[in-house]
Amino acid sequence: MRAVIQRVSRASVLVDGETIAKIDRGVAVLLGVGREDHPEDARYLAEKTANLRIFEDPDGKLNLSLLDAGGSALVVSQFTLYGDCRKGRRPGFSESASGPEAVSLYELYCKHLSGFGIAVGRGRFGAQMLVEIHNDGPVTLLLDSKKVF
Repeated sequence: MRAVIQRVSRASVLVDGETIAKIDRGVAVLLGVGREDHPEDARYLAEKTANLRIFEDPDGKLNLSLLDAGGSALVVSQFTLYGDCRKGRRPGFSESASGPEAVSLYELYCKHLSGFGIAVGRGRFGAQMLVEIHNDGPVTLLLDSKKVF
C-alpha cells in the first residue's frame, strides 16, 4: 500500500457538489492499494499514520503524532499512486489492486485508524471527487508498506 500523508488545517471531499466528509486539523491521506497488498499492509500503514510525529510541540519541533495532537484523518482512495510513468506518456496501472480487493483493504486501513480512536472521514471509493486540502506547513510524506527498512 502507498499513502501520501499531508498535515492539514482542514480538508474536505465533495461528490456531485455535496460535501461527504470534512475534517479540521489532522491529516489528509491519499491511499493507493497495490495488487500484492494484504491485510498486514493496511495495519502497518494505519499504525504508521497514527504515530508519525508530524505535529509541532510547544517548542515548534515535530514531536507530536496525530494521536498526541488529537487530530482527525480524511482518507481518499487514490489508485493513481500505482501509476507507472516510465514508458510512454500514459501511465500504466497494472500494479493497482482490482476494485473489490482495493475496497476491502481501503476499508480495513480506515478501520485500523478508527481503532486508535482517530475520527476518520472517507472519500467515496471509485467516485469522481473534488478533494480540498489545506496543507499545513506544508508537511507531506510518502509511505509505502513494501519499502520497510
